[in-house]
Amino acid sequence: MKRFFFILAVVLCPQQFLFSGDLFRVEESLSFYSNILKQEVKYSVCLPADYFKTKKDYGVVYLLHGLGDDESSWLEYGRISQVADRYVREKEIVPMIFVMPQGFRSYYVNDYAGSFLYQDMFVKELVPLVDSLYRTIPDKQHRAAMGYSMGGFGALVLPLKHPGVFSVSVPLSISIRTDEQYITEDAGEWDQQWGRLFGGVGLTGKERITGYYMENNPFYIIQNSDIRNFRNLKVYIDNGDDEQTLCRSNEELHILMRRVSFPHEFRVRNGGHEFVYWREALPNALRFISDAFEQKDYRGDDRAANPPGKNKTVTRIKEMDYSLVLPEGYSTANRKYPVIYFMGNFSALEMDKIGASVAGWIEAGSLPPLILAFANEKSDIKKLIANAESSYRIREGYRFRAIVAYGNSGNTALKACLDTLLFTSCAIFDGNPDAGYAEKAVKETDRKTLSRTWYYIDSPDKGLNFAENGFLHILFREADVYHEYRVREGEGGFDWLMSGLYEALLFSQEKIHK
Repeated sequence: MKRFFFILAVVLCPQQFLFSGDLFRVEESLSFYSNILKQEVKYSVCLPADYFKTKKDYGVVYLLHGLGDDESSWLEYGRISQVADRYVREKEIVPMIFVMPQGFRSYYVNDYAGSFLYQDMFVKELVPLVDSLYRTIPDKQHRAAMGYSMGGFGALVLPLKHPGVFSVSVPLSISIRTDEQYITEDAGEWDQQWGRLFGGVGLTGKERITGYYMENNPFYIIQNSDIRNFRNLKVYIDNGDDEQTLCRSNEELHILMRRVSFPHEFRVRNGGHEFVYWREALPNALRFISDAFEQKDYRGDDRAANPPGKNKTVTRIKEMDYSLVLPEGYSTANRKYPVIYFMGNFSALEMDKIGASVAGWIEAGSLPPLILAFANEKSDIKKLIANAESSYRIREGYRFRAIVAYGNSGNTALKACLDTLLFTSCAIFDGNPDAGYAEKAVKETDRKTLSRTWYYIDSPDKGLNFAENGFLHILFREADVYHEYRVREGEGGFDWLMSGLYEALLFSQEKIHK
């Protein structure tokens, strides 16, 4: 009977028994009255799993949403509570508090007219409120801003404008424009999205670049500030290679930061402007924030697990001006094979390592059987193809040829692909493309010919050729040349190449077997 009474009481009094606010770990759409904005502001909170079991204090991550979303978006679509809980359990990150404020259409700045001082509200009211309500570590070393799209703008501009409040910035797919993009923006888009904030409603052309715009735009803040003011600010930028206008603006922001020696991490992965992309950014973003909260150097990205297959011992055949690795079973079959041409100044040991890895992936069924041919950057590609195809069982035609170029060989491979139809796909690792040539070739080559070769561009974020590779991505994106673009952690080198080779080969094989 007592058990029945308890169940009945729970049913009749759910607020008392099931929904005790004191025990809520995830609270959605709370609100407080802002004296600055003269209205209610909503926010959601996600507390660590052990929050009510300990007396510990925690760092705070302010999660900022994009235009058209609200304070529940990171919970519903970003799945932040599930993701964070998992990585805390696996001891990948320290426990932290997540606060998700309502951002309206503010871009997390004060508007030019002074009618909606959102940034003032954030810094002067929201942050102190959170510190008063929850067991936070109330200093800049333990505050981070992370957001997507409009929230990415906020996640960068808030720490840039208030480096005494935040020490970590993680912008994802930053909704930002270059001056040229602002100048040429459609009038309606400009007035509704940017002009109302920066004081340029109704303005056209260069008149849109107002003084207030420059005070609140990360491009100008970074250009016009003493970089030493941001020496304690840790920044991790992530942007998808399928973005539209943001591919140019994010790339140019990265290039600017590299040129003024503003320390930061920059990544480009496969994907576009959607939550599936932003969710996939969370593991490394949270690791970055966690290391910063512990005042440690970033440990580096958690890369995907190695593809299946163990390295195999291979025999490399040396020809006059190239080397080959034949697939296992070549001598017991009479079939023909596709071929991957590797171009670069590879040592004998490096060629053998590539061959051993590829043979392992083939044995595991991750890649189809294929022939590898190695040449240096000065090789005559057409002559090499003719010699190889006359001596070995290689399937005829460009559809069954792919090229992987490394370093300075990237420019040679790019010219071969844009000038003539030699390869079905072209993967360039840390290349140094001739921007002038590429732009001219893309303009002069007909669309049909351009569509026949797929391109894969992979660049280290701390490499020397960051600007050239970024420009090539922008050029191909705006000319609608099919390609994939990656910016991965590192400075380049053979080990860096190997860590990204499998994905590039999958890309090549998809095109060969399309």
